[in-house]
Amino acid sequence: MKKLSLLCIGLLSMPFIYAQDLTDALRYSQDNIQGTARFRALSGAFGALGGDMSAVSLNPASSAVFTRSHASLSGSNMDIENTSNYFGGLGSTNESNFDLNQAGAAFVFAANNNSPWRKFSLAVAYERTNNFDDSWFAAGTNTTNDPDFSNSIASYFYDFADGKRLDEISSLPGESLADAYQDIGSVYGFSHQQAFLGFESFILEPDDINNDANTTYTSNIAPGSFMHDYTYAATGYNGKVSFNLATQYEDNLYLGLNLNTHFIDYQRSTLLFEDNNNNGSTVNFVEFQNSLTTRGNGFSFQIGGIMKLSQEFRVGVTYDSPTWYTIEEETSQYLGTDGANGFTEIFPQVINVYPSYRLQTPARFTGSLAYVFGTQGLISFDYSRKDYGSTKFKPENDSYYQDLNANISDLFTQASTYRLGGEYKHKQFSFRGGYRFEESPYADGVTVGDLNGYSLGLGYNFGNTKLDVTYDRAERSFNNNLYNLDFGTAPQAMVDRTNSNITISLSFNI
Repeated sequence: MKKLSLLCIGLLSMPFIYAQDLTDALRYSQDNIQGTARFRALSGAFGALGGDMSAVSLNPASSAVFTRSHASLSGSNMDIENTSNYFGGLGSTNESNFDLNQAGAAFVFAANNNSPWRKFSLAVAYERTNNFDDSWFAAGTNTTNDPDFSNSIASYFYDFADGKRLDEISSLPGESLADAYQDIGSVYGFSHQQAFLGFESFILEPDDINNDANTTYTSNIAPGSFMHDYTYAATGYNGKVSFNLATQYEDNLYLGLNLNTHFIDYQRSTLLFEDNNNNGSTVNFVEFQNSLTTRGNGFSFQIGGIMKLSQEFRVGVTYDSPTWYTIEEETSQYLGTDGANGFTEIFPQVINVYPSYRLQTPARFTGSLAYVFGTQGLISFDYSRKDYGSTKFKPENDSYYQDLNANISDLFTQASTYRLGGEYKHKQFSFRGGYRFEESPYADGVTVGDLNGYSLGLGYNFGNTKLDVTYDRAERSFNNNLYNLDFGTAPQAMVDRTNSNITISLSFNI
């Protein structure tokens, strides 16, 4: 049964096609320390302090700590350095960019003097919760001697083709490869497109090429050593706008609520070159490029409180709900091969537009302690916990998402974050520092490692206006697949990432 005869049926039934994987779940479930320079100088340990616009995004009770209406604006220069190691081959990249990463204002209103509700506040705050700008490359010779050729890109195409009919992954007589790629995507979806690429590029060989019902394949790339050159480049960000309501009850209790709207803008491009001179290979060169564009929006809420147990000692607690995202994705691909059959190029110039899907990120609980030394300084500590294994793609009754959610539950785990910050004031100057530690979201602790970061900051108080500057730095290691495999293990490059930021904030009373 030829694919063309099913095209109209496929378009009418609008079958689901998928490109989502575990990296998507993690990317939009994590956030990073952004915000004002003072907030970053204390490594985000602000849950029991308040009185800062970025603290409002952390604990919604924070806006009620302001004694007067307040506004702030922050810009940050981010520098990312990646060092890769792939089978002894070393690579290094460095890039920097400047963004306005925070803006917000809180309006404080005094209540009737006879009321125990001393004041209430309304605030709106924008935070860039994550910056996706990143690039790295890996190059080296993969010498893994695996009879299942999982060290070659051939295994990627084989996993998608295995069990699929030949007439479902091949072009019709007289049909261009670009048209066939588009038709197969419309009828069968992403996995058949990948199998089509493998077959039409001569990477895969059907056991019976004259049988449309053939479902078994072998590789024209023989096991052995492979030269890999891989480039990853991404841009974009995750942002949040918080609409805040908070109040102060008597002298010691602050309560608040945030209603948050989230948005995603993400673009990624990967390019893999593979060379081999293995005996038995009739394909010796592969060039495989993939591009992804993601846009999404979501909603979450936060509830929090701060209590002064004494004039010096404060505690805070915050609950962050899951974020419920609706996400849309588009992809494009290019594949070129060279070998005994000559150079073959599949460049469909087709943008695959996928049905929108829903993603629920994990909830988070945060507990905070702070000790204030009068007007001289303070020390603050935050602890938060998030169960990354509870991340879910939806609808959950979909069989593909059921399998993906099961993998998330198996591979991800609960992770804790510790933040410690301090501030010392001398006349108009404030000296600040902080440290943070984030556990790996992966159960193996290796695919994404633990994060260690520190920060140093300086502030100057002009009276009604404050100027703050901060330097913060964080380090983390990643094991990155060069391509995704449904079965087996893909080659991995170890990347050590150092993220450094210089942030400047201007804040003032309104």
